[in-house]
Amino acid sequence: MTDSPVTIISVTSQYATQVAQDLELNTKEQERISAELSALQAQLRILQDDQNVLHSIQKTLGGRPLAAPTTSKPLPQQASGKNTTARPAPSKTAAKAPNAKKTTAQAKKAKAQGAKPKAATTSAQPTLIALIRTHLDQQKEPRSAAEVTSALVQAHPQRTIKSTVVRTTLENLVAKSQAHRSKQGASVLYTSVAVQAATEKAAAPVI
Repeated sequence: MTDSPVTIISVTSQYATQVAQDLELNTKEQERISAELSALQAQLRILQDDQNVLHSIQKTLGGRPLAAPTTSKPLPQQASGKNTTARPAPSKTAAKAPNAKKTTAQAKKAKAQGAKPKAATTSAQPTLIALIRTHLDQQKEPRSAAEVTSALVQAHPQRTIKSTVVRTTLENLVAKSQAHRSKQGASVLYTSVAVQAATEKAAAPVI
């Protein structure tokens, strides 16, 4: 005996309902994983930018000690030239060698004296951390790293301000509890601690 058509239709409808539910769950799970993946990719981009900034800072710090020996490079060439051309008269070469040392010493002193005014002018400028903290204190709403960078570039066109350095500085302020970080979707926003405290106080219910 074969199954009745009614029984076949009911079983088919049950399978169809189950498949539809499974498809809906599958779609929701894909959406959840896609949202988490986009958030992780955004965090990865931030970490990669910070890594590039740290690498550039490391290269800069590592390159400073290598700049000093460049002033002493002409000395071996002068010494070799004098030894080959004036071997019959060692007294003359002995008299010329101290003069070369004196000229290099005087050049180093002149460079050191010329660098002092530059150091004084650079030290008179506010640091990037001070500029960022002042800007956040003046804002009533959270700002992204790109917005902070754009505002600082407009306010200080004479300075070279990069968004990666601003983002790293903002994260350091957050780590030191000197700034507040929040998220709106995939965007990361920063607020001054004083502004955040005032906002929370104003939003608190009055008892």
